[in-house]
Amino acid sequence: MERKVSLIPYLVVEQVEQVNEVPKGVEMIQAPKIWEKTKGKGMTVAILDTGCDLTHPDLKDQIIGGRNFTKDDNGNPEVYRDYNGHGTHVAGTIAAIQNNRGVVGVAPEANLLIIKVLDKNGSGQYEWIINGIHYAIEQKADIISMSLGGPVDVPELHEAIQKAVQNNILVVCAAGNEGDGDDSTDEFAYPGSYNEVISVGAIDLQRNPSRFSNSNNEVDVVAPGEKILSTYLNGKYASLSGTSMATPHVSGALALIKVLANSSFERNLTEPELYAQLIKRSVPLGNSPKLEGNGFIYLPVPDLLPELLSRESIPEIAGL
Repeated sequence: MERKVSLIPYLVVEQVEQVNEVPKGVEMIQAPKIWEKTKGKGMTVAILDTGCDLTHPDLKDQIIGGRNFTKDDNGNPEVYRDYNGHGTHVAGTIAAIQNNRGVVGVAPEANLLIIKVLDKNGSGQYEWIINGIHYAIEQKADIISMSLGGPVDVPELHEAIQKAVQNNILVVCAAGNEGDGDDSTDEFAYPGSYNEVISVGAIDLQRNPSRFSNSNNEVDVVAPGEKILSTYLNGKYASLSGTSMATPHVSGALALIKVLANSSFERNLTEPELYAQLIKRSVPLGNSPKLEGNGFIYLPVPDLLPELLSRESIPEIAGL
């Protein structure tokens, strides 16, 4: 299984030494409005990426462990350090701690499980990704976040994702950056195009569809993905663009949603039920469903519906 998977292409817009703000993307999805109820405490998000800057002041207290499946550091499974920057950036959007400096993530009290499946060049073998998914299942992660992909549909990867979902793990993937701005054409990247995953497209900070964002009938939702400020290597910060940056907004949002929904229903909701709660918090922007799926993630909603929702009822609730 020597076929390669890689980071979905992204753009580094700017690097900075110091910041002190709630990033605009986190504000756009209205995460701060939810923090009075929950900040994601008790939720574990497994990030399958290039590793993480383990000493970053905004992240070090959120990381509960991890594993390296790449050949970096001589393949030492205990060293999951990030030499690329991408994984660190994703981690910050999900759960950078609220400490009155730097940035803050969507779910600032969620736990991060760092699973390094891409090397310092942002490339990896499908076997590494598959092993990483199985590790996340073993560690009982609540959410798996993957801002990676390739053009090939690999059955073993699909099977691993199906197993994660069967274990009630929400799997969130970037839709891909091969888009051409034309919703009449389809662009597919895997694992983002598997029906079992939550496929995330990108919009800009004015809620316009990102030209690079893939369009296809598997896109579930969109989130901010342009000029996204988050944590970066060596304790620094950077603004990046891509569906890779939209994905962690949804992963963090699901950490908040799962706490709220389980509390409201007084039991642990299943993966399809939690998916429905996510879609309930999506707002159509008036674009083609192939570009935006059910719409833009917007976390505040009225009281939860008394009836439980399922995937089959999604078309009926998309406008709630």
